[in-house]
Amino acid sequence: MENTTLFQAQWRWPRFLFCHFFAAALLGLWLFEPVRAAFFTFDTQLFHLLNAPLADNAAWRLVWAIASLRPFDILVGLILLCLLIRGDWLYPAVQVRAATLGFIATLIMLLVIRVLFTKLAKHTGWQHASPSERIPGAVHLSDYYPEWERRFELKDRSSRSFPGDHASVLMIWALFLGCFVRTAWQGLLVGGLAVLFMLPRLVAGAHWASDDYVGGLVMALLALAWSMYTPFAAWASAHLLRLTAPLFRPFKRVPLLNRLSVVRLP
Repeated sequence: MENTTLFQAQWRWPRFLFCHFFAAALLGLWLFEPVRAAFFTFDTQLFHLLNAPLADNAAWRLVWAIASLRPFDILVGLILLCLLIRGDWLYPAVQVRAATLGFIATLIMLLVIRVLFTKLAKHTGWQHASPSERIPGAVHLSDYYPEWERRFELKDRSSRSFPGDHASVLMIWALFLGCFVRTAWQGLLVGGLAVLFMLPRLVAGAHWASDDYVGGLVMALLALAWSMYTPFAAWASAHLLRLTAPLFRPFKRVPLLNRLSVVRLP
């Protein structure tokens, strides 16, 4: 980035409107019955493709059972955080803290949108059960690992799987970092990780694919629009930089931590 500031404190109308148009078009297609039937067929076929091998392949079943545990989400979060705060990769090291705080502000925007969108989905009857609840013969990982289910919660079913809130977080992370990618490899890594970490819920049957690529993406696009393409991200990042500066000072004296760009700079 050559700009001295990471975020633009202005309305970027073309991108703002494009995000809303794309989100509205995607949701509209999903609600249009003939197209929705095609979505359902694709979702069902994809679920069978991903879920059926769990019945006969113990190694495959173990891998996805681990990936469907709640504690695994912590590992995923750490991986995403490491890429977010890595200096001189997508943005200069001196701007890492601003980028991190801007992303936190974007997550807050996503939370607000998710609450409103979920209420809308409930009011309009868009909510539905997950494929593991609706498709006969679906493989439930919790049946194979009941102790893991009891202790850690295996995310393999849901009575209200739309929209995909887990996917919305992964997508907003990918879209946010996508605003700063400079090479195709960076874009492939960011997008590939988002898709990879969405797979456990799809394999286990906690979500239909359209819960993610419709519901999750719609929320992420709206959050991106209202955060990155309005003055909000610039305003929130600037204020959070000032408010959190005293919190980072003690960590500058901690070995290893003081080498992180988010702690050391600015």
